[in-house]
Amino acid sequence: MTTTDVASDSNLSSTKQWRPDSSLSHRSGVRALRNQLARIVMWTAFAIAMVPLAWILWSVASKGGQMLLDSRWWTNSQRGITNRVVGGGAVHAIQGTIIEALATALMAVPIGVMTAIYLVEYGRGRLAKVVSFTVDILTGIPSIVAALFIYAVWVTVFGLQRVAFAVCLALVLLMIPVVVRSTEEMLKLVPNELREAAYALGVPKWKTIVRVVLPTAFSGIVTGVLLGLARVMGETAPLLILGPYTKSIATDLFGGLMPTLPTMINQDRTEVLQPAVDRVWGAAATLILLILMLNIAGRIIARLGAPKT
Repeated sequence: MTTTDVASDSNLSSTKQWRPDSSLSHRSGVRALRNQLARIVMWTAFAIAMVPLAWILWSVASKGGQMLLDSRWWTNSQRGITNRVVGGGAVHAIQGTIIEALATALMAVPIGVMTAIYLVEYGRGRLAKVVSFTVDILTGIPSIVAALFIYAVWVTVFGLQRVAFAVCLALVLLMIPVVVRSTEEMLKLVPNELREAAYALGVPKWKTIVRVVLPTAFSGIVTGVLLGLARVMGETAPLLILGPYTKSIATDLFGGLMPTLPTMINQDRTEVLQPAVDRVWGAAATLILLILMLNIAGRIIARLGAPKT
């Protein structure tokens, strides 16, 4: 056999060795097809989910947006305004909604964050399981059940009047599990290397949590707080049971009646007169706008408060 024949056989063997496998190409094509189908299904589901959301936003904006353009809507209340009269504003309901939301957050956020810190950093044994199970139960409680529980304790047992503070207590029960679970997940995402580095430097555990863990998870905690606020600001059942509506401005949490945007919507939701209908849509648009502004403010705060790398 000549040298040329040996070289030819070597080239043929190398060609056979590096020839692509047809089965591999087939499997790659199948994976690409499945990936494309999954992408189509995902975008289709996203589009379907966006249809009702866009429809709701468009309905509220088109029917209630004109009320937001009137300066009196932001400065006047509904005192002395009947269903047949055009005019009035929603400042009384806006103030009541903000006051109750802030009071609820002042009570729910510290409890929720500290509970999440306990479950992630300290929670071991039977007590931690009981706390986690209790939070799971609170997550599934309907708002009307929370309102009836507070009513039974506040009004029936203690004999107190229905006031806005009782509404806040019911909203706290609804907000705490949202804050706990979101904060818990954010704390779990903090790398353990950061904790171990602080412990290696002799930093106490409580100071590691305050100086390292919480600042690292700050943006996620703020997001969880905003989710909880967004939920309680739109609740209606606790307001109907514990916080009667009034058309006048009221800012005292213990003074009896206090108006809010959800109760303002409920007050005229069955009316057929156009002035009342316009105010219902205007209150709905105002509530959506407040929640949107709250989320934007939270994103800004989270971005500014995030740890610098």
